[in-house]
Amino acid sequence: MSIDKLDLELLNNEYKDKSPFEIIKYVYDKIGASRVVLASSLSIEDQLLTDILLKIDSKARIFFIDTGRHFQSTYDLMERTMRRYHFKYEVYTPESQDLEPLIREYGPNLFYQSVDLRKKCCEIRKVKPLKRVLATVDGWICGLRREQSVTRENINIFEWDYNHSIYKVNPIAFWTEDMVWEYIKKENIPYNSLYDKGFRSIGCQPCTRAVKPGEDVRSGRWWWEDPDKKECGLHIQNKTVE
Repeated sequence: MSIDKLDLELLNNEYKDKSPFEIIKYVYDKIGASRVVLASSLSIEDQLLTDILLKIDSKARIFFIDTGRHFQSTYDLMERTMRRYHFKYEVYTPESQDLEPLIREYGPNLFYQSVDLRKKCCEIRKVKPLKRVLATVDGWICGLRREQSVTRENINIFEWDYNHSIYKVNPIAFWTEDMVWEYIKKENIPYNSLYDKGFRSIGCQPCTRAVKPGEDVRSGRWWWEDPDKKECGLHIQNKTVE
């Protein structure tokens, strides 16, 4: 790798007005295609990045974490996307030795009982599988945007992921939701049918609802919790770049 952690600020300044295509191409050139992976939850942001990435490299690595609790429409979109672009996702699932005792002890709907139990569920269903895939790469690409929530309003395009000791790239960090939809419509990219029913951020079925008028993008995720706690753990950093 030739990206220097100390140069992240300069790199962010240089690429803040660049297109996602230019950003991803740079990452590919610097890190190497086999050592970069796109994290996809099948959101409109991730569908946009899937389209761009596969135009750059038809054999790009794109992974999906199957928590076992997704909406059927998410799985349907997964199949439509694979047919559209002629590729296969890397699929990661929770380990049975972690999941089975958790459900046996607290029941299948433990996430409603407390924030700690919800985070424990997310850790087993999402965070641990994420660690397995990120152990195989030097950089991961995400569809995070500053506009999405208060927990993401300070993200940058290029970041150092201290949790996994790899680079994290958010090519559309400064994009608005309208900009994403404009690209989706222009390129006729398949998207989850739940977006047409008032959903704006889609995760596991028991923890996701449609968004009410005036609410922010991620207000439908874990709606019973305070806004500043609404992350599953995939994007929580123990330390930030200064």
